[in-house]
Amino acid sequence: MDIKIHRIYEDNAPQGYRVLADRLWPRGVSKEEADLDAHWKDLAPRSDLRKWFDHDPDKWSDFRKKYLSELSTHEKEAKEHLEEVGQKNLILLYGAKDKKHSHAHILKAYLEKLK
Repeated sequence: MDIKIHRIYEDNAPQGYRVLADRLWPRGVSKEEADLDAHWKDLAPRSDLRKWFDHDPDKWSDFRKKYLSELSTHEKEAKEHLEEVGQKNLILLYGAKDKKHSHAHILKAYLEKLK
């Protein structure tokens, strides 16, 4: 299984098992347009952590540590989600404008260690 990340607002998404990795539904995207296989709210950053980070690149290092700590409490759920995907490519979709400082990068690395 390959894991890729893609911004949900952009075209040309890779083919595979499509998962929204955000807790909140992306604005302006219908469920039909999203064409998701799953919505993994349980693996998205908690609301208070997301609000604290506020996509501030200066907080990236601390955000990464806090989010990885949070993910470590959801290892069982993460493994179950990976089992659902099977051998398909996993496409983690996110809505943030900042492609470099998206939690999807952290989630991707975390899931790659679990598989």
